Amino acid sequence: MITARAYDTHMDRLFERIKRLHAALDSAGIEYRVVGGLAVFFQVSLRRPGRGRSTEDVDIAVDRKELERIAEAVEKFGFRYRHVAGIDMLVEAEVPRASTAVHMVFVNEKVRAEYLEPVPGFSEPTRTEEGILLAPVADLVKMKLTSFRMKDQLHLKDLDSARLITAEIEASLAEPLRTRLAEVRAAQ
Repeated sequence: MITARAYDTHMDRLFERIKRLHAALDSAGIEYRVVGGLAVFFQVSLRRPGRGRSTEDVDIAVDRKELERIAEAVEKFGFRYRHVAGIDMLVEAEVPRASTAVHMVFVNEKVRAEYLEPVPGFSEPTRTEEGILLAPVADLVKMKLTSFRMKDQLHLKDLDSARLITAEIEASLAEPLRTRLAEVRAAQ
């Protein structure tokens, strides 16, 4: 049966997952940043409530040297570390599905060899009221322009329509990324 509450249920689960993850990493003193679609959602929603796009999973940037500590820290919060098909993730212990897992990327490393730039290092985070650490907009823009899939381009449009991609951020981009940003803007 279809229910109008389905979206709320999805978002409640997503936010519950990120709060547990934050509690696990924060209690262990492990630095992280929420990146990807959820970080874009938070950043856009802060500026333009109701305009952020939903996402299915959680993506975080961490330091690869902390992987063992991360795996240990998240266990008591209901997650298990898995490396599947070249992807490092934290799956729910009770329902271990990759589609709803926390996917990890590593700071200062390229996600894929062909990507133009590595994941940015730890810049000053944006914090939610709950203390969750988000990658700043400048880092999100670089990451979205680097991966440049269709969903990344939509996220860039969302950030731009919320006027979050400032002239300062644009000026900090390498030329190939500025070219991609111009492509996204031209397609609007």
